[in-house]
Amino acid sequence: MIALISVSDKTGIVEFAQELHNLGITIISTGGTASVLKGAGIPVIKVSDVTQFPEILDGRVKTLHPKIHGGLLAVMNNPEHVKQMQLHGIEKIDLLVVNLYPFEETISRISATDDEIIENIDIGGPAMVRAGAKNFEHTCVVVNPKHYSSVLEQLSSVGQISSALRLNLAHEAFAHTAHYDARIAGYLSSKVRADFVEESAIPLRLDQPLRYGENPHQTAVLYGTFTTIFRQIHGKELSYNNIVDIDAASKLCLEFSEPTVCIIKHTNPCGVGTGTDLVEAWKKAFATDSVSPFGGIVAVNRKVDSSFAQTMHAIFTEVVIAPSFSAEALEILQRKKDRRLIVVDESLLRRAFGYETRSVAGGYLVQTSDTKLIDDSVFRVVTDRLPSDEEHAAMMFAWKVAKHVKSNAIVYALTDRTLAIGAGQMSRVDSARIAVQKAHDAGLNLQGCAVASDAFFPFADGLLKAAEAGATCVIQPGGSVRDEEVIRAANEQGLAMVYTGLRHFRH
Repeated sequence: MIALISVSDKTGIVEFAQELHNLGITIISTGGTASVLKGAGIPVIKVSDVTQFPEILDGRVKTLHPKIHGGLLAVMNNPEHVKQMQLHGIEKIDLLVVNLYPFEETISRISATDDEIIENIDIGGPAMVRAGAKNFEHTCVVVNPKHYSSVLEQLSSVGQISSALRLNLAHEAFAHTAHYDARIAGYLSSKVRADFVEESAIPLRLDQPLRYGENPHQTAVLYGTFTTIFRQIHGKELSYNNIVDIDAASKLCLEFSEPTVCIIKHTNPCGVGTGTDLVEAWKKAFATDSVSPFGGIVAVNRKVDSSFAQTMHAIFTEVVIAPSFSAEALEILQRKKDRRLIVVDESLLRRAFGYETRSVAGGYLVQTSDTKLIDDSVFRVVTDRLPSDEEHAAMMFAWKVAKHVKSNAIVYALTDRTLAIGAGQMSRVDSARIAVQKAHDAGLNLQGCAVASDAFFPFADGLLKAAEAGATCVIQPGGSVRDEEVIRAANEQGLAMVYTGLRHFRH
């Protein structure tokens, strides 16, 4: 039996190769891998000795040769294949152990140059992996060190690798090269600024398995780099719903530069506040809705200290997300063993913005992330009355929050806090009505506030409902066929209204 070993990730490779040698398996290897194995005293035959052709072009060409690919692709129960191998002096390669140049790691380094990135596009490795995986009935391909023990166990016990394991490893091998190529395509698309192409692959790596999905009867896993951006430091395992809420809460928090507290329930904000510190911001956010925060998600954009931890500790929250926690804050918050504490790397979170993907029957919807807010210098005042500076600031606050509320979205706010939020209703009037009712239930006065709508008011009734509640200014995209009717109603009510020309639907 012959094994060809050529790996960039050399985890466990010496021990694995040693066991193969002990089993009497001949080892062929390339470049750095051959040097490592020889240094460990393991007999190795260089690929160049097999091909009788030197590595050329700075190592770009070394395994692209019939004596390698013939050995990987030969069907050993095909007499013609066997005859041709004998004719050309090709020996069968039974086991291929390959992992690829570290392209993914290279592009993750900000300091990596374009030339360095291009040189880390592996050619010979993927070609061998695909060849061996295609011929899995006769060739076993291993691309992940975690399978070394399984392969050794079967070779040691029965002297061969089962067809079931070979099939599983072939499946993983093609997934491995597909992921690799997808990352390369993604890098090149950023160079040519191609948002969407006719054929696409989404590179996904398993981040962690989940106990279940949205409901206990659904299975689920997490792919990507979520746990690199969000590092859990306390509490029980994150659920599918926790992860969705963490994403929503943290992205909303990024909209603000002041000390901010965002309280989320089922991906919708139920209260947002800013202040001179997190305690002040918390009190404002919590006052919006003092019921929904129980069991909710809290995201902040400052270090959590003992004062803030003590303030919010009495209320059970599923998750608290912050850039960091003081030792004193951790001592307080960890008293609730089920409360998850998450440290967010805000710079990585911002870099993760790019595309949003959603599955539908038979396919995927892909869109660019909604990272645009609005440049308030391009606001268009459409009413007779101009907003005051305070009204302008309140509208901006409301608009930032409305961007993260499920449609139809209505947000009442002051300059530093939400007062009422209506989310996810079939009618914009219903969203406005629900928000007003929640404000009244909380004992909050809406007089003099701003109201934001994520899309235009199709009729004047929604705007009139806001005016009746006490709003003095309105921010909305505009663009309805009845805009003139809505503007006229705003003027009659003495409202200041701004059109943004930009909407933020969330479905």
